[in-house]
Amino acid sequence: MLTYKIFEDRGLVEVEPKSKLTAADFKVLTESVDDYLEKHLRLHGLIIYTQFFPGWEDWDAFMKHLCFVKNHHEEIEKVALVTDAKIGTLGESLGKHFISAEIKHFAYKDYERALMWF
Repeated sequence: MLTYKIFEDRGLVEVEPKSKLTAADFKVLTESVDDYLEKHLRLHGLIIYTQFFPGWEDWDAFMKHLCFVKNHHEEIEKVALVTDAKIGTLGESLGKHFISAEIKHFAYKDYERALMWF
C-alpha cells in the first residue's frame, strides 16, 4: 500500500510506502501526478518517506514502478529518499546514473531537513 500527498503550492509529491507496493498503487499515483503535470509541467520534488522499504508485491508492481520512474524522471527536479533502509543509499548512488532528477538520501528522522532541501 502506497499513500501519497500532492502539495500543489510547493510542487511536491510525498509518497509513503506502508506495505508491499502493488501495480494498483502506481496506477493511482501515475494518474494523480499526470493530472498535476497537465497544469504545472514540472514537479519541484518527490519525497519518498518510509522508515523501512517494504518491497513489491510481485513482478508487475516492480515493472509499474519502473514505468513510473521512466515516464516521470525528466519532469521532477529533485528526489529525497527519506529512509533508514539500505535502498536509500543505493538509490542515491545508482539513481544518479539513470534519472535526470537530483537525488539525495536522508535518514528517516531527518524529514524536516529533507523538506528544507527543496
